[in-house]
Amino acid sequence: MTPSRTARWTAGWLLAAVWALSFPLFSALAPHRLWGWCAAAGYLAAAAATVLGRRREALGAALLGAVAVPLLYLVLTGQGQSEVGVIERSGRLLLGTGKMYVDHPAGVAEYTPYLPAMSLLGLPRALLDGGSGGGGGWAVRLLGDARIWCAAVLAGGMWAGRRLLGAAPSPLLPLLVASPVVALPLAVSGVDLPLAGLCCLALAAAASGRPALAGAALGAACALKWTALPAVAVAAALLGSRSGARAAVRCAVAAGAVTAALVLPGALLQPAELWRQVFAFPTGRAEVATPAGSPLPGHLLAELGPWGWYLAAALLVLGGVGVALSLWVRPPRTAVAAADRLALGLTLAFLLAPAGRFGYLALPVLLVAWARSAAPAGAVPSRVVARSAARGPRPAPAR
Repeated sequence: MTPSRTARWTAGWLLAAVWALSFPLFSALAPHRLWGWCAAAGYLAAAAATVLGRRREALGAALLGAVAVPLLYLVLTGQGQSEVGVIERSGRLLLGTGKMYVDHPAGVAEYTPYLPAMSLLGLPRALLDGGSGGGGGWAVRLLGDARIWCAAVLAGGMWAGRRLLGAAPSPLLPLLVASPVVALPLAVSGVDLPLAGLCCLALAAAASGRPALAGAALGAACALKWTALPAVAVAAALLGSRSGARAAVRCAVAAGAVTAALVLPGALLQPAELWRQVFAFPTGRAEVATPAGSPLPGHLLAELGPWGWYLAAALLVLGGVGVALSLWVRPPRTAVAAADRLALGLTLAFLLAPAGRFGYLALPVLLVAWARSAAPAGAVPSRVVARSAARGPRPAPAR
């Protein structure tokens, strides 16, 4: 690497190390503090290796310190954020009773703020330990931990999306995994990672002219968390601009069908609990207050009282309408443009939501970075060009 490039990479690793060190200093959560120490050591080693001109070893040190060591230690010792236990409890409930939610939850720990498909990621633990919820041996802890399966969905979605786009191998993808954006949630929680992986797959499928696959991936994402809903509009707009209105409709119908198939059984079995735990609780309207409370604009407004909450909700709706209009006026035509538009919509949603966390903003960053690792901005993979030529001219986008 040239001296200037070496300096930039070194500075980047050092900044990541400073960010990681902030967790042992300021976080009250033990898994975050452990991750911070391990990741800081990995990033500092990466900076040293970069100075010595060993870029590959630098990336390996970052992956080891920020991902492998803390993830394995936390999984094998049964530590993590409460979300891990929530997903695994939902899997045990599904296996034992067919339900996904605790009836009449008495405290925060008994709430499950996810849609029914999230319980599927907790099923491996329930199956391996017989639904008892016991610790089990190291193999049960490793193979049953919800973080491992969340990471598997993320990796599968990103890998399959790159294959659909015909992307060449890129060092940006392992770099993205080693960055704090992915490494921290992967080690301590993992709950938003499957959503990101499915969104990556959906955008790639839409960009490569596969509406049914895009819809299936979107339906699975929407059955995990309702925050995936904006991705349906973005993918449909991308398909409409590239393949016509019929493809966009096929995508939306497939997304709705898959979502209904995964959500309706749980909704019919526990309609009140689904509303209370999945919608009312995250937005601060349940009997128990949500612990999500980063000082973001929407939360600060909601803290001012009922009128502040309604104002935050109104701004959230206006932001969504603005992004929807942008999709209508200027629909994206590449996976990169679609990822950027989806990232913008999600960022506005997370900033203006009455209850949110800084950690949610990792999802938009991940989408933007992944799209650029999969295909340069404005580029159309050769396979897509060949298929377009074979099929002839596309119908004009519906207006």
